[in-house]
Order: sequence, then C-alpha cells, then structure tokens
Amino acid sequence: MSEVVLPSREAILAKRKLDAGFRSKGITIALLSGVFYGLYTAFLTLGMAKGVWADWYGANTAGLSAFVVTYFLGAVGSAVNDSFSAVWALSLAAARGRLGDFFRCLRTKPGFVMVLAALIGGPLATTAYVVGLQLAGSIVVPISALCPAIGAILGRVLFKQELNARMLLGIAICFLASFMIASTSLGGEAPEGQFLGICIAFLAAVGWGFEGCVCGYGTSMIDSEIAITIRQSTSALSTLFILIPVMALMSGSLDSLALVTQAFTSGDSIHWFVISGLCAYLTFMFWYQGNGMCGAALGMSCNGTFSFWGPFCCWIILGIAFGIDGWSMPPIAWAAAVLMVAGIFTVAMNPLDLFKQKKEV
Repeated sequence: MSEVVLPSREAILAKRKLDAGFRSKGITIALLSGVFYGLYTAFLTLGMAKGVWADWYGANTAGLSAFVVTYFLGAVGSAVNDSFSAVWALSLAAARGRLGDFFRCLRTKPGFVMVLAALIGGPLATTAYVVGLQLAGSIVVPISALCPAIGAILGRVLFKQELNARMLLGIAICFLASFMIASTSLGGEAPEGQFLGICIAFLAAVGWGFEGCVCGYGTSMIDSEIAITIRQSTSALSTLFILIPVMALMSGSLDSLALVTQAFTSGDSIHWFVISGLCAYLTFMFWYQGNGMCGAALGMSCNGTFSFWGPFCCWIILGIAFGIDGWSMPPIAWAAAVLMVAGIFTVAMNPLDLFKQKKEV
C-alpha cells in the first residue's frame, strides 16, 4: 500500500493565503458593483434632464398628459438605458467570441429562466425605479435596496429557503431604514410626489427581489457574462416592444413611436445614456464576478452598498458638478442609507464571519 503524503504546514498556509487573496479581490469587485450602480443611477438621471427630456419634463410638459410624463417617459428612459446596456453586453461578448454561447444558452431551460427573471426585473422593476427617481429623487435608492430583504422573504415563501432569526433581524433593520426614509416624505415640507415615488420604488424592490430568487437558479448553470447579456437584451427588447406599446394604448392617442425616436436621437442627452448603459452593464458584471469569488451572500451584501452610493453619486454628479437642484438628502435619509447597508449584510450573512475568517488566515 502506498504511503499517504500529507501537505506541509507551509503548503497549507500558502493555500490559505491564496484563498484569502482571491476572496479579498472578490470583495473589492463586488463593492465596485455598488459604486457603478450609483454611477448608473446618476448618469441615467442626467440623461433624462437634458435635450428633449428637458422639454418633456419642463414647466409646460410639452403638452403631454400627466400619465405620459409620470409613467410613460419613465418606461422610455428605462428602454433607452437598457438598449445601450444590451449593446455593450453583446459587443463585448462578440469581441470575446462568445455570441454563439449566448444564442445556445437561450435555447436551454436555465436560459429561459433568465429570460423570465429579466421580464420581471427589466420592464417592470427598472421602469418603476426610473419613475421613482423622477418623482422623488435619489431618496428612493435606499428603498429599492430593500430587494435582498424582500428576496429572502420571497425565497422562503416560494422555494422554502431558510429564514432564521439573524435574517429576520436584518429584514427588520432594512424595513426600519425604509420607514426612516419614508418619514421624510410626510409633512408639509415634503416635495410634491415624493411619497408616491417612494411607493413606486418599493415596487422596484419587490421586482428585483423576485428576480434575485429566480436568477439564483439560472446563474448557477450559465456563465455570468452570458447571463448578463441575456438579462440586458431581454430587458431592452421587452420594454421597447411590450411595455411601451401597452402604456401607449393606456394613454390614449399618443404617438409613442415619435417620442421613442426623439429619445434615441436627442444629441444633448444620448451620450449620457451611453455612459449609463455601460455602468449598468458593469454593475451586473462586477456583481456576478464578485459573487463567484467571495460567495453569493457576501457579494450580495457588497452590492447592496448602492443604498449609499446611489444618493452619493447623484449628489456629486447632478447636484455639485451640474448644479441641478433637488439632489441633496436630509441627514436622517443618509443615516437610513447606512443602516440599510448594515441590514443587508445581516440578511445575507453573519457579520461576525468576516472577522472569524480574517483571524483564521
């Protein structure tokens, strides 16, 4: 019988050091996903404040009805952003010679699951997010960050996933933070439409929470780059060819094709949508990559820092750099955004595990 050779202590320590470095890099990438989500939010909003959008949202609203200004234009903005995000995804996949993988995955069951999830998270949730931003500003970003907590609840209801005391505590923290934010929209000093915007942003959190539950299956069997390409392409096409026509019918006699064409050809705004589309692609890419390197729970927590980065990037880019009013937040909302991050970490993982794993290395 051959003698079993055990690894040396030096080899074990080297392996632990390598694993720790890989995990640390994954945490950094996952944190970048939260930063790029904030940039995506800021540049998308900037695009919807320039060019023809400035006329549509102007004082006279260019003769458009309240329904069109409030909801239909939100869907158009979502469609423009997701279209450029899909172009970025498809172009990068083609540059890497992976378009064949993209079309092959579309014909598989996991690919179909990704399409289903994108239909919920794209046309419905993303449009709700954009509408919420236009109504209430960056204060809705932490509300939309409730999606991990809602995803945990939906996972328990739909898939009988574990929901222990720690996760319930994290969910309670998240909802406490959301109530702190909602409190700023109550009272005479709250801007008109802010409470409605917060409620609509909550619908976005529900949609993204459901998407997260469903995508867990798809992304476990599909390469993350292909999964993102499927997600962004489905979202763009379904928003353009399903949601927008339905909303046009709901609005009555509206020349939706003319509005969509103007949105895609507005020279003063379209370059900002190109940038927001790239940031949207990168936030998903870094999120999926980070999940694979540091674990889905920690990756989801790091991505959830967009609760802070969203308002911060809007304040810096929109408020300070471009001097657009209405992008500051009251102190209680900033405190709630940080509290939301803590709640997301508690839902996704035991925060003490971070110190335990660091100590083991």
